[in-house]
Amino acid sequence: MATEDPEDLLEMSADTRGLLDEHDLVPLWEVEDEMGSLVDDIGANIWKWEDIQAAIDGIEADVPIEDLPPGFQRRVAVPINAPHAISNTIYVGVQTVSPGETAPAHRHASSALRFTIDGHEDMKTVVAGEEFPMRDHDLITTPQWEWHDHVNDSDETAAWLDILDLPLFLDTLNNSHVFENHELERQPVTKTQGYWDSQYGRGRPTNGDDDDSIPGPFEGDRAATPPYRFGWAEMVEALRQHADNDDPDPYDGHSMAYVNPATGEPPVTPTMSFRAQLLQEATDDHFHNSTEVYFVIEGEGVTHVGDEALEWGEKDIFVVPPDEIHHHEPEGEEAILLGITDEPVLRALNFYAEAEPSS
Repeated sequence: MATEDPEDLLEMSADTRGLLDEHDLVPLWEVEDEMGSLVDDIGANIWKWEDIQAAIDGIEADVPIEDLPPGFQRRVAVPINAPHAISNTIYVGVQTVSPGETAPAHRHASSALRFTIDGHEDMKTVVAGEEFPMRDHDLITTPQWEWHDHVNDSDETAAWLDILDLPLFLDTLNNSHVFENHELERQPVTKTQGYWDSQYGRGRPTNGDDDDSIPGPFEGDRAATPPYRFGWAEMVEALRQHADNDDPDPYDGHSMAYVNPATGEPPVTPTMSFRAQLLQEATDDHFHNSTEVYFVIEGEGVTHVGDEALEWGEKDIFVVPPDEIHHHEPEGEEAILLGITDEPVLRALNFYAEAEPSS
């Protein structure tokens, strides 16, 4: 008897499909065939949270995780600005896990980070044997080739941003994607909560040179990004202290970079840098040859990109393409953004450039 293709079993309601199509969103499992091509001209774009929310609610109602094809057992709505991602170098998706569900364990060559939108103490992403609680606005790293699964033991649906360097790895570098499913749905929890934080805080293990806790074939010329949870309470306190004591950056406001915990320096991964930005006034115009993706943590405002005005509010996602003159204008007293950029790749190759527009 013939076995049905799992993708043939995935049926969504007409309303959900209409929401996805109307707002340039595609479920993760439908973008696989588009991987491997580039777009020459990435434009400025914005995805409003109310549209994303309606789409992911529809996906959650229509598609159980267990019905998804192996390797794509993640319920994700993907903002599309290139064939299968938000840019040619950065992939962003909005993932949800319902109460009692597990997104099964797997690992891959790409670096991944999770930024929690709607979290809970009992929503956990398990990385390298440790359970990391996913509280609102926490940022959690998933190093290359580390097992990871997502377990929702709470009574609320959790949502977060997935941010990966997949398009860079697959398309720009024309590389194959190394991927493996775990033999178990949930990887064994082998470390107590707080283990990775304890090893990369103020104290460091004295046998660091012998540490083989990041397995796999990916060994570069710099320290690997370890599994780590950046608590939002600490980051927002750093932003507030900066605002109370230091002048803002003319282009990014009061800006704090997420660092690689192994080195104490940015970028947090070799291919992507992340920063939290507190905007209390309009920034100056500038442009650069890197791509920037933003998630609105708090507040409202507008970002002028060339001749376009991207009006944003809480939980919206927008993209500033390379070489476009842009600046931010918060409404009211302040706004807070999460900024993501592929600048580290350009700097590593000595290609990065930025400037103010000529008058």
